[in-house]
Amino acid sequence: MTLILLFGGLLTLVLLGFPVLLSIGLTSAAGILVLPGVNFGLFAQRTFAMIDSFSLLALPYFILAGALMAQGGLSRALVGFAQTLVGHLRGSLGHTSVVTCTAMANVSGSSAAEAATVGSILIPEMKREGYPGGLASAIVAVSAIIGPIIPPSMTMIVYGAMTGVSIGGLFLAGILPGLGLAVLLMLFIRFLAGTGRYPALAKHSKRATIIEMIRAVGSAWVALLAPFIILGGIFAGVFTATEAGVVACLYSAVVSMLIYRQIGLKDLPRIVLDAAVTTAMVVGIIAVTGALGWILSYVNFNELVLGFLSSVSDNKYVIVLLMLSIVLLLTMFLEALPVLIVFVPIATYVGQTYGFDPLQLGIMMILANQIGAVSPPVAVLLFVTNAIAKVPYMETVRHAAPFILLVVAYLVLLVFVPQISTFIPHLAQP
Repeated sequence: MTLILLFGGLLTLVLLGFPVLLSIGLTSAAGILVLPGVNFGLFAQRTFAMIDSFSLLALPYFILAGALMAQGGLSRALVGFAQTLVGHLRGSLGHTSVVTCTAMANVSGSSAAEAATVGSILIPEMKREGYPGGLASAIVAVSAIIGPIIPPSMTMIVYGAMTGVSIGGLFLAGILPGLGLAVLLMLFIRFLAGTGRYPALAKHSKRATIIEMIRAVGSAWVALLAPFIILGGIFAGVFTATEAGVVACLYSAVVSMLIYRQIGLKDLPRIVLDAAVTTAMVVGIIAVTGALGWILSYVNFNELVLGFLSSVSDNKYVIVLLMLSIVLLLTMFLEALPVLIVFVPIATYVGQTYGFDPLQLGIMMILANQIGAVSPPVAVLLFVTNAIAKVPYMETVRHAAPFILLVVAYLVLLVFVPQISTFIPHLAQP
């Protein structure tokens, strides 16, 4: 009965349009009130305990670093670099979108921010070149889901802080899956260009000369250097993953203000305030989810879910695929981050029970979560790019469908081939 009231209340508040933070907070508070013999003071204890984590200190710094780099001229420099690198391929602007999103992931890590930033530059250009608006919108939206998988990633920081899994390990685990997804999307775009269905997609420019390539690298090298500084520093033992957030923030400020010179001192208060609002929202959701997670643990929800999954099959791969499907389906209707936060304890419990590597499980959960964010009916990322493309929503959905199915197939591959996620982390171990 408690679970019915809990999820029923949460769903009702979300459907009524309440903010996710308030919906989870009110539901959790009400849940603790109705539990017999539980002091309401536990609500405050659990919310505070959830965010009392050294690892989460990295969150505001990486969010601010992403905001500085996104508004500091980085995005246009990366687009120019990507066009120079892959513009000679058939489907050049589609490839440019994938490469730019992959490169921007190094400093953003937010799929929505990538979709908006890259989309505002490339979607109008795609439409001028004759791309159907829905196709342009779909390519950018699906490319943006690479962001949370490529390190450094805000989602990885949250996942690591909640589970105790090494954030540095998650950063390493995301490299191959993220690059693999980028290559897969580019191969599919090349396939579409070869079908003749989209004449504009087959267009391409001349191969860049050495001089043009040097100029493009010269414009974007400071942005491309960021992941090497951050990841190299972490794994050389110079600083921790949390301290890397401060390094990323300082690096972004120097690059944006002194090299690209797109940001001045007068812009800093606005950028810092925007980053603070985003941080407050994310940390607030994490905090109240701590109370919700305690209630679910109190009523043995993890055991109930595991019992249900075990009743369907005793095959560990089938069970983890069912769990990932639940995460994907829920994210189709709700915001991605709250769904991930709520299901992290359940996923960890199921993963440990069936012997899945924690790093592999983390990458699979994050990808399933992002697939849901680009899948209708809600499809936050499609709405972001569709607003830029100014085409009927269903046109974008129609063009996005084959891309989404392709990424789902890739997720299944990650389930059955754990080495894609674990090879680099295990290689880095002394």
